[in-house]
Amino acid sequence: MGHLDRRQILAGALGAGAASLVDLTQVAAQGSGTLRIAMTASDIPLPNGQTDQGAEGMRFVGYNVFDSLILWDLSKADAPGGLIPGLATSWQVDPADQNRWTFALRPGVTFHDGSPLDAAAVVWNFDKILRNDAPQYDPRQAGQGRTRIPSVKAYRALDPMTLEFTTHAPNALFPYEMSWILMSSPTQWDKVGRNWENFLKAPSGTGPWKVDRYTPRERLELVPNTAYWNPARRPKLDRVVLVPMPEGTTRLSALLAGQVDWIEAPPSDALAQLRSRGMQIVSNVYPHNWTWHFSRTEGSPWNDIRIRKAANLAVDRDGMVELLGGLMLPAKGMVPPASPWFGKPSFEVKTDLAAARQLMSEAGFGPTRPLAVKAIISPSGSGQMQPQVMNELIQQNLAEIGIKVDFEVMDWNALVSSWRAGARDASSRGAHSTNSSYFSQDPFTALIRHLDSGLMPPRGTNWGYYSDPAMDALFAEIRASFDPARQLAAIQRAHEKFVDDALFLFVAHDVAPRALSPRVKGFVQAQNWYQDICPVTIG
Repeated sequence: MGHLDRRQILAGALGAGAASLVDLTQVAAQGSGTLRIAMTASDIPLPNGQTDQGAEGMRFVGYNVFDSLILWDLSKADAPGGLIPGLATSWQVDPADQNRWTFALRPGVTFHDGSPLDAAAVVWNFDKILRNDAPQYDPRQAGQGRTRIPSVKAYRALDPMTLEFTTHAPNALFPYEMSWILMSSPTQWDKVGRNWENFLKAPSGTGPWKVDRYTPRERLELVPNTAYWNPARRPKLDRVVLVPMPEGTTRLSALLAGQVDWIEAPPSDALAQLRSRGMQIVSNVYPHNWTWHFSRTEGSPWNDIRIRKAANLAVDRDGMVELLGGLMLPAKGMVPPASPWFGKPSFEVKTDLAAARQLMSEAGFGPTRPLAVKAIISPSGSGQMQPQVMNELIQQNLAEIGIKVDFEVMDWNALVSSWRAGARDASSRGAHSTNSSYFSQDPFTALIRHLDSGLMPPRGTNWGYYSDPAMDALFAEIRASFDPARQLAAIQRAHEKFVDDALFLFVAHDVAPRALSPRVKGFVQAQNWYQDICPVTIG
């Protein structure tokens, strides 16, 4: 991929014509109670329980069709929502044994097929991703869910409505891990021949929406679960249609043509046009960052802290704000400076080309003797903002200080698979970094899962094989701190080290822009990666 300057990138974005529309004839011919959403994903997330297509799959399919023991509060826009009871009404750690947790299940919950949710069904669902010898073990769901719950050592039903989980070590963050695991119906799996491919044709969860029609690569149609256990979240719409549209111009054209009512990540150059057509542009600060995750394997150029810092000092984040129509916050770390987790790092992430060139010179490189690096990127997918033009700008920025970037472009799902497999795996194709948008709602997902030496693949998602005993000690302190003040102090020290050692290329904090038809009413954009479509209506 050639080098482009910022004017060329902006011109290319502004000049992009409307892509040819996919065939949405049947989608467009829905009633007034139907909401049609164009996702950035290239395929429909699997409605099997532990869905794919990254966290966008969790947003639109996972938490709508299935539930977890612990959910997120998505009811307000003016403050971050924390964890709330879901299929479990309460959970607690044993004061005498902090490796032991008990969960009380919510009575009266049924799956969409009418079968009851009980402790045996929850154990069955953990077995489907953790027990390779279980009849219901599903490698696809295991690939999505196993790395989310590295703390789990054992689990069992104490009685029909009570569960016990044992962790490998005390972990105060354990409830966050549990929010990732979604419940599929064991009864339905049996009914469809004990086969996950058949289950996809007739899914059954406990969520507020039921699957009415699933057509891979085309659409997923959801209808209300009128018996949902939480009456306050019973859907107001008659139907939701989810459509995969990875190309931003295609999503834009579909919205302007009235073929969809809601698009994720509208092209930044089209915001004025959308507003002039009466579309709603909604956004909100939320815990989601956009970074390059560096490989720390043998021979990686990112093993040199001077090069890592130089790259961070080269990125024109103000230019990127302009490129994205103002819809991003420049990153100074994994979390924004306003976050209580930010701490007081000594290295300031900013644009300083002179300092960046000096660091590159000290490392033996520069514009006349460039350093070659390979970066994995995707053209779209799962809240990736506008990855192609953003990466082209970074490519140009790094070239100015003597870093020559070649891109390894992958489909989003392929990128996620290579990320789980790790930088040493053949699927990462010798790349020195992978670019992804990272969910950062809790300390584990924001910090620990990326850098804990105990979470190298296949156990976890430390893609770059980073290992530092000092960082591991901070992570251990975070997990062991059931006192909030002590835990906060450890989180701050870990984030300070994250920034001071320039462990990632910190670029942007997303503000989750989406464009809605003026007919869409009642949507509250939470300060959260996940969003609730249950209150939405169509005017």
